[in-house]
Amino acid sequence: MSDNAPTPPKASAFLYPLSVVIVLLGLMNAVPSIPGLDASIRSVTGLDWLTIRLFPTEWFYPIFFSLMMICVALRHSIGRAWYDQGPLWRNIGRALDWALVIAALTISLTYLVEIESICLVDQITGERQRLIGQALEIERELATLYGLPEPKTVDDPKCIGNTGGWLVLIIGVAVAIFLAYNVKVWGFPLVAVAMLVSLYTLATILVWYFHGPDDINKYLVTILGGEPRSLADGRATMHDILVNNASGILGRFLDIMLNTVFPYLVLGCLFGASAGGHSMIKLAFRWTRKLRAGPAHAAIVSSALFGTISGGPIVNVLSTGVLTIPMMIKRGFSKVFAGGVEAAASSGGSIMPPVMGVAAFILASLTVVPYSEVIVAAILPAFAFFLCLFLSAVFQARKQNIQAIGDLTDDMLLDRQDFLNLLMIFGPILLILALLVTSKETVGCGFAGGLFGAERVFVDGQCEVVSLSWYQQLVWNSAGDAGSAGWWAVILLLGLLFVDPKVRQKPRKILDALSDAGRLISTLYLMFLAVSVIDFCLQFTGLPTYISLDVLGWLRSMELGQGGSVWFQLIALLVTMLIAILLGMGMPAVPAYINVALLMGPVLAGLGISTFTAHMFIFYFAVASAITPPVAVAAFAAASITKAEPMATGFSAVKSGVVMFAIPFVFALHPEILLIEAAFIDPTGTQGSEVQYLQGYDGKVYFLPLMYLLLKVVLALFLLASALARFDTEKLKRGNIVLRLVLAGALISTAQWISLVALIVAIGLLAVTYLKKPNPTHADERDLLNEAG
Repeated sequence: MSDNAPTPPKASAFLYPLSVVIVLLGLMNAVPSIPGLDASIRSVTGLDWLTIRLFPTEWFYPIFFSLMMICVALRHSIGRAWYDQGPLWRNIGRALDWALVIAALTISLTYLVEIESICLVDQITGERQRLIGQALEIERELATLYGLPEPKTVDDPKCIGNTGGWLVLIIGVAVAIFLAYNVKVWGFPLVAVAMLVSLYTLATILVWYFHGPDDINKYLVTILGGEPRSLADGRATMHDILVNNASGILGRFLDIMLNTVFPYLVLGCLFGASAGGHSMIKLAFRWTRKLRAGPAHAAIVSSALFGTISGGPIVNVLSTGVLTIPMMIKRGFSKVFAGGVEAAASSGGSIMPPVMGVAAFILASLTVVPYSEVIVAAILPAFAFFLCLFLSAVFQARKQNIQAIGDLTDDMLLDRQDFLNLLMIFGPILLILALLVTSKETVGCGFAGGLFGAERVFVDGQCEVVSLSWYQQLVWNSAGDAGSAGWWAVILLLGLLFVDPKVRQKPRKILDALSDAGRLISTLYLMFLAVSVIDFCLQFTGLPTYISLDVLGWLRSMELGQGGSVWFQLIALLVTMLIAILLGMGMPAVPAYINVALLMGPVLAGLGISTFTAHMFIFYFAVASAITPPVAVAAFAAASITKAEPMATGFSAVKSGVVMFAIPFVFALHPEILLIEAAFIDPTGTQGSEVQYLQGYDGKVYFLPLMYLLLKVVLALFLLASALARFDTEKLKRGNIVLRLVLAGALISTAQWISLVALIVAIGLLAVTYLKKPNPTHADERDLLNEAG
């Protein structure tokens, strides 16, 4: 560019305050129930209608949606990105920016016009009041006739003044604009899936219109209405896309975002403003200094701790990796291994409780399992994952003859400020855990219940609470609720941030973090718009139901014998794994998980895997896509730090984090590892309120069988990690590697005799390995392998 070329403008000054306002509005809406708060506000203001929390969704959602899309247009301006491409492209970019804003405002206004609880046009014209008055009069006459109580309200009438046939055009154009902007912000893979599903839906509708529903394959037709066929019947469908609370543009994903996920996204950005991350890494190095793979272990520990508060693998890599990767390389680990283990550990942050990223909250919503139970279910799989990472680092350190540091170094010493910084990290996490694991039934009944003012009585040894103090009522209101726990954690962290002298010197750092959170939340919901399109189209066409029925029929037609059900499950699990990894390439975990859950969730459920376990299986592979070549985004981020070959780093990450690909099969075949009742529920046998459990289970977890299973899993992980490293106490021969891989698979078999034989052989193999004298030539081999990755 020449010296006279125009300089691209900076982001609008309006972006900063707008993003802060978005966060403040979201936090106000998410305020938990505080005893006496609502009554006090109304008493002070004298306004009975005033509320400062849980705003009416029919008004709040469209307004908040418009603010987020304006924020996206300012933050990711195409006009600014194309500023140096010449006047034509610059103006096209500006037009797209304005198109996004106008589309968002139009969708919001149309929502207010079309939703029955508002009917904006009817309110302006007075038609709504007239219809409600007529309906109420009829209801009163009926009540008088039959001697019933006089009604005070009636159901909302349908909107008379609406957008008519223009609704189809409005939503069609708006969706096209949202998808086009998604290409700029989230990349083409997500939009490609949305476009394919949308085009499939449109094509099947046209087949119905021109051909009719008879004598045609069910995959080729989507029925809009009855005879005579008319495309005008599609208006009801478009109306659902807009206002349907289950799968509309402003439906369940916006509800999950605002009422559950929102405070955790803010919390992650506030953590980034604290000095706690640096102190946490120092602590991790201190803890692991006596281990041979010290820096690698420190990377795993710090990534696990930081990942549970950030939930994003790329952010995790760039935050912890800039410190841990150079330390690993300095100690002698190869660049490829250092980048791979950091990428794998950072991806594992998304499966590390208590805060597991946005996809975990979506999982809780789709499976209708409380998030507190999701955390419990994630404990053992997360433990297995990070244990395997630890073992991989141990074998790599042995392979390269890397020794432990042992002594404390200056960069491991913790001062008073470091302990205060750690309080910023662990304080909010412990508060979240305390609120999530607290049962409402136990509030006021414990030892300290009476001390804090609870009035209770004991009947047959059972505690019954009569009344709670203000503080206990506050805890009771938030107990077990993920959104409330996250909100209180944000409030706690906002106070703890001021123990950092840098924050006290520059309090604007907090506003900067809130602004970053507003931009992140707005950008994230742009992605959810594409997911909403996919969700609605799949549900509307019935494609997931058709696929599940046909796949189940195909598997059963194979007649694999008496034990065929396990083979059915394995085949379906393998197919699901491949689809999740393929869809996850270049796509965030959230849409990858949702798309595969919609398609393959019913298939797995039909094969005798509980709905929750099926979703956990899919969730794991959606997360694993971040380290799976050829589009391993977390590994590529690590490679940008190591300057190593990105694809080699990706394969190294897969080798280090291979358990992320193995552990889902373990809990799919052995659901007791998930520890919760939802993992045992048989979706094919459960009807209404009567719960049926999977064959061989009664909904409970038994200690001794669980310990026996965990012993086999840990042993399988040890064999797997050593086989992939091709090293244990010495370099492993090919036959030994194959044997270890076979034994690892056999140990998790559902056939008890196979796993028992494998256990005996594995113990014998390890006994021989560790009891025999080391070959002195292996010291020379280690020296030769020092440069190996």
